[in-house]
Amino acid sequence: MISIIITAFKEEKTIGRAIESFLNQKINEEYEIIGVCPDKETASVIRSYSKKNKNVKYLEDPHRGKPSALNLALKKARGRILILTDGDVYSSKNSLSELLSKFKDKNVGAVAGRPISISPRKTMLGYWSHVLTNTAHELRLKSEREKSFIHCTGYLYAIKSGIVKKIPENALVDDGFISHKIWDAGYKILYAPRAEVYVRYPTNFHDWVKQKKRSAGGYNQLKEFGIKEKERRSFLWESLGFWRVLKFSKSIKEFFWGLNLLISRIYLWILIYRDVNFNKNKLFGKHGWERIESTKIN
Repeated sequence: MISIIITAFKEEKTIGRAIESFLNQKINEEYEIIGVCPDKETASVIRSYSKKNKNVKYLEDPHRGKPSALNLALKKARGRILILTDGDVYSSKNSLSELLSKFKDKNVGAVAGRPISISPRKTMLGYWSHVLTNTAHELRLKSEREKSFIHCTGYLYAIKSGIVKKIPENALVDDGFISHKIWDAGYKILYAPRAEVYVRYPTNFHDWVKQKKRSAGGYNQLKEFGIKEKERRSFLWESLGFWRVLKFSKSIKEFFWGLNLLISRIYLWILIYRDVNFNKNKLFGKHGWERIESTKIN
């Protein structure tokens, strides 16, 4: 059996598309789609699908953040392989087969999908999203060639059931925690670039900082969980790879947007240093998880 776990909160306008993107795929074995959310509006949409299709199930979480919701789903899921995704994204029609095909190797513990930005490239923040998703794609391809650690994206990835049974409820990067745990258990992590997941990214700078601070700051947090970081996530390391941003630009305007991205990353790392060393409550927030409003459909 395959278990598809979709975590959501106040995503009643997009959860249906997320569910349908899996229902419309050809699945050659028994499966279940578990929609996990705390709010009535999103739950109502999930229940409407469960009435039409017995494979769709609703699971209420206590509204303590995404890690708590995932822990609940990990207990209830019956699949040998778990597909983890979010309620505000949707997957390509071949994503399941692409992810599952990698598990023919019994030593594989996780497979990362490929985020594709649906934000407009004609705006600066939209352009940044295309730069960063393309860079992540190239780095995952490189890591797979070198058989090194791959950080699975929380937007879409698959894991072998039973390896990770619980996530710290204050974890900022649940995908990072799970990826490291699977790697440390001796399993391979592979990349399925044709398993695409379509993502809307922040449209204002405040939300961009909040999202990136949570992600980058969460890697500092992994040390608290006894995990040794496998990736080089620091300002210096990002600066050395900044040529990728300049190479990606196709116009003078995009070139200057790329320079603005570098300046913004400097500002971001200053904030992270401040909050990690002097104000952890500001970094982690309530339950370690804040909703990024501008990535949602209004």
